[in-house]
Amino acid sequence: MTGITLTAPGRLRGVIQVPGDKSISHRAVLFNAIATGSAHIANFLPGADCLSTVACVRGLGVTVEQLGERELVVHGAGLGGFREPADVLDCGNSGTTLRLLAGLLAGQPFFTVLTGDASLRSRPQRRIVVPLRAMGAQIDGRAEGDRAPLAIRGGALRGGHYELPIASAQVKSALLLAALSADSPITLTGRIDSRDHTERMLAAMGLDITVAAEQITLRPPTAATAPAALSLRVPGDPSSAAFWWVAAAIHPDAELVTPGVCLNPTRTGALDVLRAMGAAIEVVNERLEGSEPVGDVVVRSSTLRGTTIAGALIPRLIDEIPILAVAAACADGETVIRDAHELRAKETDRIATVAAGLSAMGALVEPTADGMVITGRPGQLHGTTLDSYHDHRLAMAWAIAALVARGETTILEPAAAAVSYPGFWQALAAVQETV
Repeated sequence: MTGITLTAPGRLRGVIQVPGDKSISHRAVLFNAIATGSAHIANFLPGADCLSTVACVRGLGVTVEQLGERELVVHGAGLGGFREPADVLDCGNSGTTLRLLAGLLAGQPFFTVLTGDASLRSRPQRRIVVPLRAMGAQIDGRAEGDRAPLAIRGGALRGGHYELPIASAQVKSALLLAALSADSPITLTGRIDSRDHTERMLAAMGLDITVAAEQITLRPPTAATAPAALSLRVPGDPSSAAFWWVAAAIHPDAELVTPGVCLNPTRTGALDVLRAMGAAIEVVNERLEGSEPVGDVVVRSSTLRGTTIAGALIPRLIDEIPILAVAAACADGETVIRDAHELRAKETDRIATVAAGLSAMGALVEPTADGMVITGRPGQLHGTTLDSYHDHRLAMAWAIAALVARGETTILEPAAAAVSYPGFWQALAAVQETV
């Protein structure tokens, strides 16, 4: 079992170009795979999850050229251009790959099997299987369709109305992608308040999608309104940038800049929480790139206070909760995290693993059914040995906690960070200075 040992540096300074947004990178490949024409994708995230998406669309007969580590050209096959794969499609550790592909493949006239690693095969899939079956999809899987591998026998789908019971961009996207092959429009209501990259990108590709406060309607394309290839530069991933925002806020001598980060309102929950905690944050050079707002985020050493993270905030920062929990442990006072049941179904049970890790570092953490209560105190963390459990966000959260911990912190299986952030450890080393 490999590990990395860290100690707290005297100062943090630097400009960090975070990787391209993971959610947008996935969608740029998947959506352009069914488009007409070729799309150039710059600043693509070459993490393991996004590379699983590339491998799967290649398995469906789509040509994807790699121009450089972070540049791709996707030659679209058109909406009906996928070929039946000769083998099972391996989604690796990527729930986004599996769930969005399930939506796309539900209406294709062939048979496909989607699987993944042990972690992905343990994660719940009924949330997409049930509504896709309601649209007419034929999907089987372990545990009555709740666990991968999923076997999809594509065919005719119908539109209609579906009320989303949970705020999940993956579920919402799977249904919208299935509706591209349906016989009538689909309207989604309920918990549609999750990240909206799918809606933005489909609209930018010329599809007939209407987004309102309480519903989303997509009308299936005709031959004359098929999705057109969309070239784009992927903005920086706010879920990756959040590690640096917290690092700067909790360290006593820090100033870190993350330029060109996606500031989509459905993704800026971590910024809102850190501001509420008293973090010294400045956003400059705001602009629009493609269909997404971006800007440069500057964060400096701060005196943080506890807060509440709940309700409508949760879908806007679900992936950032592990690192926000680190911020809470370094703040003054109590932070309550609730309504975050989804953390139980991530790469690990992130309620249990985050609470256990922070407790091992000396923090006062009480896990609850849908979150945790953290009693923060500046300077309370001490070094220890922490397991990432092969969860990329845990590995990086422990690294940031180590920057303010007394003594040495050893993180086991640190390579997990590459799932979403290749180069994380090099960036971490580059911003550390001795005094």
